[in-house]
Amino acid sequence: MIPEEALQLALARLDECGILYMITGSFAGNMQGVPRATQDADVIIEANQKSLGQFIESLGADFYASPEAAKEALQIEGIFNVVHLETGFKIDLIIRKSRPFSQTEFSRRQKANFLGQSRWFATAEDIILAKLEWAKSGNSERQFTDALNVARIRRNDVNWPYLQRWAEELGVKDLLERLHVEVA
Repeated sequence: MIPEEALQLALARLDECGILYMITGSFAGNMQGVPRATQDADVIIEANQKSLGQFIESLGADFYASPEAAKEALQIEGIFNVVHLETGFKIDLIIRKSRPFSQTEFSRRQKANFLGQSRWFATAEDIILAKLEWAKSGNSERQFTDALNVARIRRNDVNWPYLQRWAEELGVKDLLERLHVEVA
C-alpha cells in the first residue's frame, strides 16, 4: 500500500462516521501548485465527541490512534494524529477552529478527484492563507514558498480581494504583499 492509499482509507472512515473534512496543507498544495514530497497529510475535521470516538474505533488495527489525544484535541480545537501502521504515513487531524476565518475556509472547500475518489480539498486561496499563517508562526521560508508556488500556478484565477481581506485579519498582510510582488 502507498501512503496516498492510507490517506484514502482514513478519509473513507471519516465519511463512514459522518465527519466532514477538508484536506489542506502540503498535500492540498500539491493539487493546486507545484508538487513536493511530504511525509504526512493535514486534514481539518468537524466532529463531535461521539463521531470522533466512532472514527477512532473504526480505524481498528490499520492505524495507531490515541483516543485520549483525539478527545483533548476536540476540547481545545487542536490537533492529533493517526499513523497508518503498514506504511508509517501520518495524518494530522485538525479540529476546525471556531474563529471566523476557519469557518469561512471550511465552507469554501471544494471537491476534487483523488485516486479515483471525489474528496474535499481547501481552495487555492485558503491554502495560500494557511501557508502564510504557518510561515509567520514558524518563520518558515518553506511554507512561504509553498504559498508562492500555489499563487504562481493559479495566478489567473486566484481571488486577490479575498486574500487581502483575510490576510489583514490573520496578521499576514506583509507576507501576502511580498507574495504578490514575487508572483507579478
